[in-house]
Amino acid sequence: MRFAVLVFPGSNCDSDCYHALKDVTGADVAYVWHQESDLRGFDAVVLPGGFSYGDYLRAGAIARFSPIMAAVAEYAAGGGLVLGICNGFQILCEAGLLPGALVRNTSRRFRCEVRPVRVERADTPFTNACAEGEVLHLPIAHGEGRYYADPATLARLEANRQVLFRYVDEAGQATPEANPNGSLNNIAGIMNERGNVVGLMPHPERNADTALGDGDGRKILLSLAKAAAERGQFVR
Repeated sequence: MRFAVLVFPGSNCDSDCYHALKDVTGADVAYVWHQESDLRGFDAVVLPGGFSYGDYLRAGAIARFSPIMAAVAEYAAGGGLVLGICNGFQILCEAGLLPGALVRNTSRRFRCEVRPVRVERADTPFTNACAEGEVLHLPIAHGEGRYYADPATLARLEANRQVLFRYVDEAGQATPEANPNGSLNNIAGIMNERGNVVGLMPHPERNADTALGDGDGRKILLSLAKAAAERGQFVR
């Protein structure tokens, strides 16, 4: 089982993802520089958080044109598992691999804290180690994390059950007060229609090691590792 962790100029969570995947899931992990153009031989691809290209223009807008993103699009089109975390989520939206966009928080402030996040589905490659409705405590760290989509897209996401993670309170309720950034419908993470590409703003890798917290984030990474192992090595 082999994971690719992409690295863009300005990535700053690549080493966190590397550690969590390698030391928590036991996977073989390799960094892949943004100028590469080949993802053959990897079982899953992770786009980490950070500030790719300094978030110039808007978050993820320039990274979307990196050579590796053509390979990510081809990999995803072939059924490969792709996870985008924070800036990785922003890049996937900019690249058109996920619908909608991430825009400035309604508070206009950078939010860095641990938030309760509800798992909306447990039957996906990214949540199979979770229970539906389970509340995970995951760190967030973003200034442009407010999920937005037009009404038709939002309705389609909800109808297709493509909303995978939602901001909630400690009782598991998606209240306005539980929403840290103003995301529509308290959305914290979504997946594509095929179910093989996921983006979320919270950082599971930052709470995957129990030395740093309760380890809730490891459930997402272990889910991905299990799904990748069951599929066997992905070959385009």
